[in-house]
Amino acid sequence: MTSSNDSSATAGMNPASTNSPYVATGSLKGRTILMSGGSRGIGLAIAMRAARDGANIVLMAKTGQPHPKLEGTVFSAAEQLAAAGGQALPLVGDVRNDEDVAAAVAAAVERFGGIDVVINNASAIDLSRTDAVDMKRYDLMQDINVRGTFLLSKLALPALREAGARSGRAHILTLSPPLNLDPKWAGMHLAYTMAKYGMSLTTLGLAEELKDDAVSVNSLWPCTLIDTAAIRNMPGGAQIVQAARGPEIMADAAHAILTGGAATGNFYTDEQVLRAAGVTDFAPYSLGVPEDRLVPDIFL
Repeated sequence: MTSSNDSSATAGMNPASTNSPYVATGSLKGRTILMSGGSRGIGLAIAMRAARDGANIVLMAKTGQPHPKLEGTVFSAAEQLAAAGGQALPLVGDVRNDEDVAAAVAAAVERFGGIDVVINNASAIDLSRTDAVDMKRYDLMQDINVRGTFLLSKLALPALREAGARSGRAHILTLSPPLNLDPKWAGMHLAYTMAKYGMSLTTLGLAEELKDDAVSVNSLWPCTLIDTAAIRNMPGGAQIVQAARGPEIMADAAHAILTGGAATGNFYTDEQVLRAAGVTDFAPYSLGVPEDRLVPDIFL
């Protein structure tokens, strides 16, 4: 189980790569992004895409020291973001801790003058069935996924409302799935499904709550398996990820959402967003297998 980001490896496509079929029509230059997690994987890929525009990125993550199995810390991530053209503020903090989250919001406002975008990226995963799941892991998923998403969004609201009033649009983007009530998904891994759907309910509720505040609230989820550290650390993981896509597809989709206007209350998939942005060939995102042999992600 990971406790920072469901999709937490950078193996595969380089998050800094510009070899992408996505052609941006907008820019995040000068925008300030506050992200939970982001020291590696999908979060880092999203941050790197924003950094290439010249965005300001505040990363709050627990990984102040190198992990024995996972590459990258919040500090090494910040160095990569600065090298890519952005400004970065690395903060060691835990999204479960109220004081850490409040301090991250305050630091973002103090350093960059406000917050334009909040990205709820931090997440924990355990796919155990009900009789097998450890309750400490259940609590971890609830605390990071549900409470952490709610808390970061809540404490950033004053800054987001100010940004919306100033620029015409601020954003909250959460990496969580569509609210698919097919019993299949609850039956496969109830504890994890409850935690991820809690994140998605935050999107649903805040989109309605903030509809008159120039703050767009949306979720984003991959259509296929994404190359992750958790998968690579499994037996045969190096082979499994060959049927995945690299994290840059999510980075491009997030960029398209955040530069694409005022739509709110949506549960987007990466393919949906990128098709609307003009992408017709998704093969450059894949790690090896033909498109028809990619492994679909869950909840879809």
